[in-house]
Amino acid sequence: MTVTSLGVPRRLLDLTLDGEPVRAPEGTTLLDACRAAGKDLPALCHVDARTPASACRLCVVEVAGSRALVAACSREAEPGMDVRTDTERTRHSRRIVLELLASSVDLSTTPGIAEWIEEYGARPDRFGTDAARLEREPIIDNGLLVREDGKCLRCGQCVRACGGQGQHTFALSVSGRGFGSRVGVEYDAPLTDSACVFCGDCVDVCPTGALSVRSEFDLRTAGTWDEPAQAVTTTVCGHCGVGCELTLHVQDNEIVKVTSPPDSPVAHGNLCIKGRFGHQYIQNRD
Repeated sequence: MTVTSLGVPRRLLDLTLDGEPVRAPEGTTLLDACRAAGKDLPALCHVDARTPASACRLCVVEVAGSRALVAACSREAEPGMDVRTDTERTRHSRRIVLELLASSVDLSTTPGIAEWIEEYGARPDRFGTDAARLEREPIIDNGLLVREDGKCLRCGQCVRACGGQGQHTFALSVSGRGFGSRVGVEYDAPLTDSACVFCGDCVDVCPTGALSVRSEFDLRTAGTWDEPAQAVTTTVCGHCGVGCELTLHVQDNEIVKVTSPPDSPVAHGNLCIKGRFGHQYIQNRD
């Protein structure tokens, strides 16, 4: 029998969001408080159940008494806090961030980015064709995972998932400085020569698709990736007795990707190589 801990009861804090009084449990971030109140703040690098990266700065809000804008994903709610989420200052900041990101990073596979660019009136093209941009060919050094540096925000969520907040394999790390920094493996070796165990958890936390499974990459390259048409089925992995929950993404009657629900009490969104990729035998026609 699986027992789910309910945790320690937390006291409720009273604060104000855009002039409306709300209550949030102690320890709640402003981003979670906003979402609970029905306010949809943009956030690229935030991953539920992971330590906030505070890297993209899209979720910034104004807090009365604070001189600078604060990242809602990492700032915890406090009693009596007066928070403004949609002011001229926050919209201007988000517009500039979107323009800088979209002009330097390939966001073509980033969910929701086109809607945010339109909502905030961002114009990434105003920097012209001379805008600094990292142009690198996709790294395909194995049959399971693909790395595309040109799509990477350097938020570091994949490094955390690979390291101390996930698999503890520490195969991925950030190297270099400034615009030249990028996520890679030791000595820039192929992924197959690293400590990578090919769990694929780094793919699940990547906000832009800079890391993807090979099947998705191949379908996108061929122009046949059709996510809206994919059927989603939940099941339980049968490779061992742990019982990890799987979400199968099926397109044209074939499994094209496997994920795990982040709120799963068994796997907590993490999988091993067998759960993530051990489904090819189902479609093996030999």
